Amino acid sequence: MRVLLFFHGGSRNRGCEAIVRTAAALLKSDHLISKLGLASGDPDSDLAIPHIDVLHLDKPSRLEKFSPLGILSAVKVKFFKDESLVYQKIHESIIKLIPHYDVFLSIGGDNYCYGEQPGIYEIDRQIKEAGKKLVLWGASIGEEDLSEAKIKDLQSFDLLLVRESITESTLKKAGINNVKLVADGAFLMEKTELPLPAGWQEGKTVGFNFSALVFKKNPDSKKAAFALVQHILDTTDFSVCFIPHVIIPGNDDYEILQEFEAHFKDSGRTLLLPNDLNASEYKGYIARMKFFIGARTHATIAAYSCLVPTLVLGYSVKSKGIAKDIFGAERLVLDLSEISDPVKLIARFEEMKGEENELKEILSRKVPELKKMAMKAKDYLMDLK
Repeated sequence: MRVLLFFHGGSRNRGCEAIVRTAAALLKSDHLISKLGLASGDPDSDLAIPHIDVLHLDKPSRLEKFSPLGILSAVKVKFFKDESLVYQKIHESIIKLIPHYDVFLSIGGDNYCYGEQPGIYEIDRQIKEAGKKLVLWGASIGEEDLSEAKIKDLQSFDLLLVRESITESTLKKAGINNVKLVADGAFLMEKTELPLPAGWQEGKTVGFNFSALVFKKNPDSKKAAFALVQHILDTTDFSVCFIPHVIIPGNDDYEILQEFEAHFKDSGRTLLLPNDLNASEYKGYIARMKFFIGARTHATIAAYSCLVPTLVLGYSVKSKGIAKDIFGAERLVLDLSEISDPVKLIARFEEMKGEENELKEILSRKVPELKKMAMKAKDYLMDLK
């Protein structure tokens, strides 16, 4: 069986890297999978990921307006409202791979959370028209994300593997029945422990991840986050370690966390991890923290999976659904609208401190279950053959 992972933007997003790392290791553990390819928007960032047999560049192409195909496309759009040729050209780097693989795993877990995706729908249609298997791997989709066109596309899949129960319920309620509940594969990722940097207090370091994406969506959130860090420094003897998890121009955690480090440097109790570690290495540091506060979902998954009590600066169904599946409720997850309120941030941090032992006990019970659920993804996939 030849399998292609596609819709991967690249591993400068360490969460995307974690998904690919764990999917590749899980899939290549089965001898029936003879070839594993990865279509990536940034293949240079993926070179160190084990178990990938072939890396393909996924780069959008441009349809020339006055080319024969461009003219034909214009006619189809004008008279039939048919844009399929446009999207076939844009996504030809993936479509041209269809004859070379048997199973296509759409691994962009968030791709269906950003409005209509006619280009994605066209790729999926091409895959199914070729008689190939199509699987959505580890997705989260909110009720507000669904539309008639999106539902039709999702119903065309052979299998939808969703990573939390809110999405499972949402899809089934919408009449989409080809759904299996698993867990995010990143729960399975191994950690790599590097030497601890200067300023790290063993057993007394709080991890803090803040994202440029959250700041863009709620500009007042940075000021509240500053207040939370100041509260930690004023009321405890903990150190605070700032951790980037996405390092992409225009969406760079490291850039915004440099502001935090500069602001609190005089305290002598903060440090900023470098921006060139891989997902496994960041997890190695997160695993040795007392508490973790994070905006990037896969940074919080790294913490959960290492039994570290975690406060989530959540902004999507995925973070809420994962917390619900662990704790039975959306516990210690702040909505996007709440994270600009320093009083709420501080209160939730104090709640996490006070419930440290209980949170660790719950995680110690639930994380092994989630790891088993994540491993089921391969079994469900292999049942398709």
